[in-house]
Amino acid sequence: MRWVAGLLALLLVGLQFRLWSDEGGLPEVWRLEAAVAEQGAANAELAERNRALRAEVEDLKRGLDAIEERARSELGMIREGETFFLLVDDK
Repeated sequence: MRWVAGLLALLLVGLQFRLWSDEGGLPEVWRLEAAVAEQGAANAELAERNRALRAEVEDLKRGLDAIEERARSELGMIREGETFFLLVDDK
């Protein structure tokens, strides 16, 4: 009977060792959970970026106002009949 208890205790220690130190043990599970959480945050950021880009594409497809605003701000274009003024700093 004593040797059975000793064998069970030895088995328990061996299983605990594998649980805490082996590949696939608890430290590995914790590392993987952290990696999943990090990837989830990155995916959420990318999903928000995609949503904004989709909205911009829809705006460009539907209205000329968005195209005109973009031409003015990014390309420096003006309408026919408008006068362009460039203000220079005195420095």
